[in-house]
Amino acid sequence: MKRPRLRDFSLVSLRDLVVASAPTIVLVLAACAVAYVVVDPAPPRAVVLSTGQENGAYEEFGRKYATILQREDIRVGLERSLGSQQNLQRLVDGDVDLAFVQSGSTAGDEAERRGLVSLGSLFTEPVWLFLRAPAAGQPEVRSLTQLKGKRINLGPEGTGVPKLLRQVLAANGIEPAQLTISALEDTPATVELLAGRIDGLVFSSAPEAPLVQMLLQTPGIRLFDFSQAEAYTRRLPFLTHVVLPRGIVDLGRDIPARDVHLIAPTATLVAREDLHPALVDLFVKAAIETHGGAGWFQQQGQFPSPKFTEIPVAREAAKYYRDGPPFLQRYLSFWLANLFDRLWVVTVALAALIIPLSKIVPPLYVWRIRSRVYRWYGQLRAVEQAWEKTADERRAQAREELLRRLDDIEGRVNHIVIPLAYADALYGLRSHINFVRQRVLGAVEGEGAS
Repeated sequence: MKRPRLRDFSLVSLRDLVVASAPTIVLVLAACAVAYVVVDPAPPRAVVLSTGQENGAYEEFGRKYATILQREDIRVGLERSLGSQQNLQRLVDGDVDLAFVQSGSTAGDEAERRGLVSLGSLFTEPVWLFLRAPAAGQPEVRSLTQLKGKRINLGPEGTGVPKLLRQVLAANGIEPAQLTISALEDTPATVELLAGRIDGLVFSSAPEAPLVQMLLQTPGIRLFDFSQAEAYTRRLPFLTHVVLPRGIVDLGRDIPARDVHLIAPTATLVAREDLHPALVDLFVKAAIETHGGAGWFQQQGQFPSPKFTEIPVAREAAKYYRDGPPFLQRYLSFWLANLFDRLWVVTVALAALIIPLSKIVPPLYVWRIRSRVYRWYGQLRAVEQAWEKTADERRAQAREELLRRLDDIEGRVNHIVIPLAYADALYGLRSHINFVRQRVLGAVEGEGAS
């Protein structure tokens, strides 16, 4: 004897439930896909960062950022530049997505008008004024006024240094025309200084810059001491006063031999305001990893910071500094966290669509189940009407054909698979088939009157 299938006696028909739910599921998934792509697009996998001159600190830090973001499968293209002014212009023109910019290079309202935001200040980059040691009998340069008539390299106009030094010279009552100014890039200017063809050069860079490190240890080269550094910070608010401690370069050789006072703007990571919010978080995280330690001019955790920048800080960056990384990014990879974050936004946005559609499924499911039974009532009614319309003298001949049709209907009905919750409808149909059969056989009361 054939054993009954378990699904024949199930309380719920999974197949019918899936079919009934299919239109709603397809519609919701399609809406989710559209929202996923259009409403909150995925972050790009490649961005461009404008750095600085060859062998400069900006270029070195740019390489570190690229390495960190590569872990998250984000490719950072590095573009060398002359410096802050060129970086700002590239951002405004849309040629790059992010850039290192020196404080004092632009006003905050101007940056906002140009669609730029800050991701935080990264580090102080002191003004390094390196001079050749004075010849025998010549006085040591201790004041900027003593630079009059000297050959000083300020760097190309695309950097922030010329603008900064003009402000510093103006504070000392010195006109740029009173100096012989050249505009070489850092590396060729260093060659000229070492060859004695210029008297001094100016960098504004982090101490990690290779050229700074080399010049600090080169015999015959002196680092200018801004003994009035505190006064400069009062006159030019974007500057800070930092001290290069004695012996910090080389304790064994006692370099420098005394504390050196310096003035320092801060380096800022600036981005276009349309940079994807997820990338803002990722770059702030990279900045913390790169610049968060102690250094020559900073304490542990002092940088990066939303302070010390005149450019408005991006909302996502300010939130990161205040609350730390987003919750999901603390436990998941960047792309997986971003996926869940975007899906959450899509789910909330589609709640108004999902709830009404879900009310359609139960009635549709019930209709599918009951329709398997109800559609046989049409054939059963056709048999009954055929019997009623048959003349008395022809009923004996028609009886066999109608009974054969009833047997066929009953055989098909017996193979209907229906959940137990709706078995009453199936048994009702079978009893009605038997009722019609009895009428055809003439066993129902009142048959003769039909």
